[in-house]
Amino acid sequence: ILLGIFFNVHSAVLIEDVPFTEEDFKDGPERIYHLYEQVSYNCFIAAGLYVLLGGFSFCQVRLNKRKEYMVR
Repeated sequence: ILLGIFFNVHSAVLIEDVPFTEEDFKDGPERIYHLYEQVSYNCFIAAGLYVLLGGFSFCQVRLNKRKEYMVR
């Protein structure tokens, strides 16, 4: 989530992680800002997937622990 925030505020430190070409610099800063925002959205999507997968894993662990204590 933090990477997404830093890309969204166009952090200059992360310029190496933005996929740009030489033509993108000729169009002015708007194109570079658009690429920053695109990478930011990708980071937010990845963070959301991590949260969903973590929640699913947590539920599975809880269900498996509950079955462990059941006696037949």
